[in-house]
Amino acid sequence: VVLRLPKRGERSKWLELAEKNAQQALKMRLLSKAGMQERLFALQEVLSLDTPPMRMECFDISHTMGEATVASCVVFDPNGPQKSEYRRFNISGIQPGDDYAAMKQALARRFRRATGQDGKLPDILFIDGGKGQVAQALDVLNELEISVVEVIGVAKGEGRKPGLETLIVEQNTGKLSLPEHSKALHLIQQIRDEAHRFAITGHRARRQKARTSSPLEEIHGLGAKRRQILLKQFGGMRAIERASVEELSKVSGIGNDLAQKIYETFNGD
Repeated sequence: VVLRLPKRGERSKWLELAEKNAQQALKMRLLSKAGMQERLFALQEVLSLDTPPMRMECFDISHTMGEATVASCVVFDPNGPQKSEYRRFNISGIQPGDDYAAMKQALARRFRRATGQDGKLPDILFIDGGKGQVAQALDVLNELEISVVEVIGVAKGEGRKPGLETLIVEQNTGKLSLPEHSKALHLIQQIRDEAHRFAITGHRARRQKARTSSPLEEIHGLGAKRRQILLKQFGGMRAIERASVEELSKVSGIGNDLAQKIYETFNGD
């Protein structure tokens, strides 16, 4: 390996620029970490905690009128978001649109894992919601005999405007509103917004998969490549459902027998 350290010329300018970029990146990282520490101390103060929280989790629910419900769990620590520890939960077996049941299912699945030897528990569990959602979290934790987690509900303000959120501190101890400039509130908003983003992207992916792949996936002999050809040819599931056997059979790779199976899937009996 040969290392060169140019003293002049264009390469020297590149090296100087690279050094400046590295210094700026390090400065921003240190400032970001310092800012995170300030917000953690602010959060400790407003919640009257003995120490700054070292691990925080936030749950949110996303669906479209009960369809393809997904719950998210994001994780933050003093270094910021820990994306490798994020989790999504596909919710099933509940009444569509029942956010309380969805939240309870997701929390139960997450915290049952934590009852093992190596299970990690958050210092603070943020829930995107009000008293009802906080009650679901407390029920799950009580059932699992977990008492060391502080549960905070983040209820949306009037018109869902940022800065008007109300914190539900445990279910029965009252509400807490923080000023818009509060560093603690800014941290909570960041965590809540990240949970919302992670939930909604998961929901959209699950909904899209359900709408474009099923029930085509159940048809024997119709593999992924042929499904994509069908969808491209007809422009979506609705057109496929309405297509005749003759129209389906004209698609490359389908043929009469497979076209009949597809037609019967949507027009059986």
